[in-house]
Amino acid sequence: MISFARYARLLALPDVPQAFLSSFVGRIPIGIAGLAILLLVQTTEGSYTQAGLTGAIYVAGLAAAAPLLGRMIDRLGPRRVLATCALLYPAALLALVAALQARAPASLSLLFAALAGASFPPVTACQRAWLRQKLGEDALLTAALSLDALMVELVFIAGPLLVALLVALFSPAAAVVAAAICGLLGSLLFMRARALLSWKRETQFSGAFLGPLAEPRFAVLLVLVCGYASVFGLVEIGVTAFAAESAQPALAGVLLGVMSIGSAAGALAYGTRHWHMRLGRQFSYSLALMGIGIAPLALVSRPVAFALWCVVAGIAMTPTLIIQATLVAKSVRAENATEGFTWSATALLAGVGIGLATGGLLLEHGAVATLFLVATLVSIGTAFIARAILRA
Repeated sequence: MISFARYARLLALPDVPQAFLSSFVGRIPIGIAGLAILLLVQTTEGSYTQAGLTGAIYVAGLAAAAPLLGRMIDRLGPRRVLATCALLYPAALLALVAALQARAPASLSLLFAALAGASFPPVTACQRAWLRQKLGEDALLTAALSLDALMVELVFIAGPLLVALLVALFSPAAAVVAAAICGLLGSLLFMRARALLSWKRETQFSGAFLGPLAEPRFAVLLVLVCGYASVFGLVEIGVTAFAAESAQPALAGVLLGVMSIGSAAGALAYGTRHWHMRLGRQFSYSLALMGIGIAPLALVSRPVAFALWCVVAGIAMTPTLIIQATLVAKSVRAENATEGFTWSATALLAGVGIGLATGGLLLEHGAVATLFLVATLVSIGTAFIARAILRA
């Protein structure tokens, strides 16, 4: 049965509500930046390949730098890292906008995209590491990670809609600037939260250079995450292309937003239940359901019908991410908690980048429907692999 008592217990704990609220603004760029960069490059350069490549480079920069930032946070605490990123991230995004509008060489735009990704403030990793520190009970940790994922989905609902509004009223450049502003303000707000005052910095470290990667179970999980995350990149650029072919580029934000509504509903429902099934099996089933939900998008041609099915397609997405986060929390040591979550984000974003770049290439030589079919096959294929090798 669905019951919200678990969420009520969670939010009654000291500092938890403030931690969630203060992290919200800092996460808004998650729902804005990727789509805004895609639209900005596509409208200025007129190339899906260039747009997909720039989006992939942005994600690659984030994926490459996140584990280093996570290790620094585990060793030094979160404040100095967040303060540095709060300045570098908006500066790099503004430089990207200026380079594109000035028709600078593509290599310069790619450089600024990589720098923006590399300096993305790690608010989410800090929040999840703190929740792992504070919550020892599995039921509360599951509820907390579900609520955390729900907040990210709210960002994915509000973010694309904000992008659609800014593109319609102003331009894609305005959406990128909005991401820069939210990155700055959100990081500063989260740094002032009481949760960071109670941050427990570990004093004993194993000294292993690989950190959490030395754990075989964790390394296997990262490979699976990278595989299924490419589905998100394929779907994002597929939805963007569908909107463009419908002669309504701004519709992309609306479609991704309504997909996140279904995803948020799935997250909320997942966190209310006590699941007796092993986590590994839950992971494989949710991946399979995600692929099944995406498949019909290849067959729908009318925007209204497409939007309605986007809600259904999103339902299994966030439960998959919640299960993945729970697996991460159970697979790493306390001394590597933040780094573990950032490695998970790296694998996730690397997969998204692969999906974006692959989607851009596929669009140059095929139909939009091909992207959704490929996404379906990748998701279901990863589900079978997870079932075969993951035990939890």
